[in-house]
Amino acid sequence: MSDGGSFGAGHEGTPQRAGLRAALGGLTTRGRSFLAAGVAAAVCSFLLGQADLLRVGLLLAALPLVCVLVLHRTRHRVTGSRTLTPGRVPAGGESRVRLRIENVSRLPTGVLMLQDRVPYVLGPRPRFVLDRVEAGGRREVSYRVRSDLRGRYPLGPLQLRLSDPFGMCELARSFSTADTLMVVPRTEPLPPVRPPGETPGYGDGRQRSLALAGEDDIIPRGYRHGDDLRRVHWRSTARHGELMVRREEQPQKARCTVLLDTRVQAHEGAGPEAAFEWAVTAAASVGVHLLERGFSVRLLTDTGSPVPGLDGTGAAASADTAGLLLDTLAVLEPSEESGLSAAYDALRGGKEGLLVGFFGDLDEEQAAVAGRIRQRCGAAVAFVLDGDAWLPGPGGIRFASDQLPVAERVLMLRKAGWTALPVTADSSLADLWRCAADHAGAGPERPAPDGATAGGGA
Repeated sequence: MSDGGSFGAGHEGTPQRAGLRAALGGLTTRGRSFLAAGVAAAVCSFLLGQADLLRVGLLLAALPLVCVLVLHRTRHRVTGSRTLTPGRVPAGGESRVRLRIENVSRLPTGVLMLQDRVPYVLGPRPRFVLDRVEAGGRREVSYRVRSDLRGRYPLGPLQLRLSDPFGMCELARSFSTADTLMVVPRTEPLPPVRPPGETPGYGDGRQRSLALAGEDDIIPRGYRHGDDLRRVHWRSTARHGELMVRREEQPQKARCTVLLDTRVQAHEGAGPEAAFEWAVTAAASVGVHLLERGFSVRLLTDTGSPVPGLDGTGAAASADTAGLLLDTLAVLEPSEESGLSAAYDALRGGKEGLLVGFFGDLDEEQAAVAGRIRQRCGAAVAFVLDGDAWLPGPGGIRFASDQLPVAERVLMLRKAGWTALPVTADSSLADLWRCAADHAGAGPERPAPDGATAGGGA
């Protein structure tokens, strides 16, 4: 196959050709047997003095070598493309991968064996056998991939195996590009209750600041094409020497910070049913829910590094922000941080609006730090995971000697002003969210889920 142009972004393009030495390594068992038989016949002809046996040996040895040379020099031009539908799936969901092979040369191909590389967590490696592809023809095949584990998984590069008509040699040609499948955390729909900390004055999570409260409060800006001339502020225009217009009242988004405790010592176990995965899934669900409600959401972990770009405006931007949030959580791993001090420092700038925290194991010191974090926000809801409930065996096993029981952790956070709720392995996030809203004064009273009693507000 000769090199050629690709079809554009997302396409595999043309496969790379291997050298002659690699082509010799593509001899099949049949080809190696013919070559060995030919060499043996040639040696025997010298020992026995049989000229006819030498001709047979040369023929047997030459046949696989000729097949290798012809297959290596064949000037097929084959291009391939891969399409993922969809390219971002929730954990446990399926994505269909479509492969298209097109013969853009003037010669028909032989039998093609097609193989795509996929990580083992997505399933077995797909293999296909394609019949002869005529000049200018194309073939399409598809397969499905699925993973219960979130993450970023590469698909490809695509490989083709060419075979000669006698089965003496098989050559592998590999394309150069790969695609990425994003397996993001599942999101659970949350009830449409008023989020904790949102007052009726916010409406749908928005508040307005008026720029026309008086002459001293006017903050003019430069004139832009299309501005109403009736809004020209002549005093500022005279001062700046250019047209200045009054600002209209502008919507401001209610803010929310989703704090996720990712410390490795705070969560026990691994796998899709582990406590850490529950916290990641819950953070994704709450973040997407608040984005749909019009909040400006940012994600913060115990490392103290917020994810850039999580501040959308408008419906389209909210959709993009939700995708960025899910992509970030898809590759989030437990951290080696020893405490929550970095997160506390990141929140020291002032009012942070609503704070929703997901905490694992907390000792007395870290529970105190979490209590101080509450002072930096307008309203705070804490979901405290009972790690023992995720451990096997009756009642679980205590995995940290200095771990506070979940009831004591919840009590300390409530005293610090959090609306704190304990979380067990069978807890429903929707019930917890409704309970948090109820006890923050945002809805009618309902019993706490799983026998928990929520409380504590500032």
